[in-house]
Amino acid sequence: MSEKRVNNRKRKRLRVRFGLETPKRMAFTDDLSPKGLFITTSMPEKPGTILMLEIELSATETVKCQAQVRWARKIPSSLLRVATKGGMGVTLGRFSQGKELYQQAVEQLRY
Repeated sequence: MSEKRVNNRKRKRLRVRFGLETPKRMAFTDDLSPKGLFITTSMPEKPGTILMLEIELSATETVKCQAQVRWARKIPSSLLRVATKGGMGVTLGRFSQGKELYQQAVEQLRY
């Protein structure tokens, strides 16, 4: 897959909950950018799906937003730790909480 994103992603593992109507499933991020992130999961949603996300920046800071799945790669859960990029890349949409916190967190990460 050719690299099309404008913003470089920064590696960061954060707890994230996601779901279609409510964020019920728990996973972790692999990398972040100001406009998107990658969610590591053995059961990604299909490209085009709109998700609700809750991203835990810390024990007291949670970001809530919508995201659209741009691409997904499904791999067996037994290979999730050793395979590369099992999960889904999402583009962030409307934030309902913590947009500024998210942007600050991304800016503070090193490449």
